[in-house]
This record gives sequence, C-alpha cells and structure tokens, in this order.
Amino acid sequence: MIRQTPITCTGHSRPVVDIEFSDITDDGSYYLISASKDGKPQLREGGTGDWLGTFEGHKGAIWAVDISYDGTRAVTGAADFMANYWDAETGSCLASCSNSHIVKSVAINFEKTLVLAGTSRNRFSLFDVRQPVAAIEEYEGHTGSIKGLHFMQNNDYVISAAEDRTIKMWDRRNNCDIRTHTVDSPIADMSVREGVLTVSYGSCVGMHDIATFDILRTNNLPGPINSASLHPDQKYYVCGGQDFYVYKIDIETGSQMERYKKHFGPVHCVRYSPDGEVYATGSEDGTVRLWQNTVGKTYGLWQTPDLTNCHSPNLNEFSM
Repeated sequence: MIRQTPITCTGHSRPVVDIEFSDITDDGSYYLISASKDGKPQLREGGTGDWLGTFEGHKGAIWAVDISYDGTRAVTGAADFMANYWDAETGSCLASCSNSHIVKSVAINFEKTLVLAGTSRNRFSLFDVRQPVAAIEEYEGHTGSIKGLHFMQNNDYVISAAEDRTIKMWDRRNNCDIRTHTVDSPIADMSVREGVLTVSYGSCVGMHDIATFDILRTNNLPGPINSASLHPDQKYYVCGGQDFYVYKIDIETGSQMERYKKHFGPVHCVRYSPDGEVYATGSEDGTVRLWQNTVGKTYGLWQTPDLTNCHSPNLNEFSM
C-alpha cells in the first residue's frame, strides 16, 4: 500500500494559524499564503510548497490571511490592529487599514478594491484600499470574535461567522444583518466553495447553503475541530483539530476515508487547493504541510513509485 507522504514546508518559527489558496492562474499555477504568530506571513507556490517570499511590516502575530483569485494581491490581519494589503508579486505594502482591536479575519473582494477586517471585539469593518485611511463601513451585531468573512453577490452582501455561534448575512446597501443561523458551539472557522459554507464548531463540521444557510450536511468528529475545507467535487472534505489528526470525510456517509497524524501539535487550519489535488494544513508545530488528495498520483513533487523492479520475496527463504 502506498503511504501518504506530505511535503513539509518550514520557515515559520511559531504556530501557523491560517492559510488560503488562490485560484488557478492563467499560467496554470496557484499560490498559498500562510499566517503565523511569528508575524511574518509567507507566500508559496501552491502545488509544491516552494517559498516565494515573506511579507514584512507587521508588528505582532498574524492571525488571518487572504489572497486574490489571481494571486497578485494579498491581505493580512494582525495583533498590531492592522489589516495590510499587499502586492503579492513584489511584496510591497500598498495599504494599511487600522482597526480598533486585533484583526482575526480578513477577506478581499474579486475586484481587489475592498478589504474586510474582523476583530476579536465583535465587529468588522470594510475598507476601500484606494482610500484606506479610515473604514468606509462598520458592522456590529456579533457578540464574539469574528472567525470568517466573505463577499458575495457583486459585493452587495457579506457573510460573517463568529465565536458567538452565529453566521450572519449582511446587506451592505442598508448596513444591516438580514439572516442569522445559530449553531451548537463557538465557531472556529468558516470556508466557502461553490455556494457552500463549511463551518467548524465544537466537534462538528456543517455544510450550509450560502444563500439560505439551510443545513446540507452535519458530521460529528472524534474531537474538537479547528478547520475544514470542502473538495471541489463536494463529495468529501478534510478537517483537523486538537487531536493532531487530519481527517478526510465522506460527506454522504460521514465515514472516515483517511486519517493521518503527521503534525506535532493541533491542526489550526486546513484548505483544499483550487484543483482539488492537494490540501494544505497549518499547525501549532509551526509547519505547513501539503497532502496528496489521491495518494500515489504523480503531481507536483510527488512521483508515482516504480514498482516494476520490486523484489517479491520467496516465502521459502524465510522458512525455519
């Protein structure tokens, strides 16, 4: 049986707490950005984990990252109360957006003109990166730290998730929340793929319709889950949490398809690559690891093992 052999990406000196992939770019590549408590977000080639650069400028732990669909812009949120907007090709900081507290969640819109920044003090703000001196919109209504933000429908609506156990949809035109869904435990993470919200809370992973928040699936895991990510074909997802394991789960049955324990600390973040061939994990151990979705497939740095010259032992050789 071929073993899962993840690629270990070193470089961070403290826990990795958030990761995001870009979409596939015009040249067929894609990118991965990571947030760490070491204060130095890093950019990597998504399929191989090769280091491309480090964004320098924050004065505190990085808690959140996002990257534009084409990999040319990035946003980072930090303990210095700043959400910084970067040119991901040069590493230059293009805008610094000041917030009222530690920034725990960020998001960039498709047009790369607007940034959302959610804080540990129950609120989030919207900035125009062309005029970043002050937020152009402020949103209050949660009673816990913001754990996820997402633009939708031509930027007219925003989805937020928080530790207060709620997911909210906000109408920017009226600056109010128009829909709320409450789960059973504090929310640890929210990710979005093709009309589905994947939410991690307690030992559960829930799939919700992005427009209505209707529950599509809910699965219980063996222990507290910090993060989950849906595969592009929406047949399974990966997740990780406090028990150091990374799980691959069949959505229909809730059964464990695969389970790996390669990290040396809790898994804080998990994301699938845009083509679904790789998933990345970030951990308390300070590493990012890349895993094959199909173990043994030739992809990136993974090569299909040559089994043609393997020696098949004669059992008689071992007889006593």
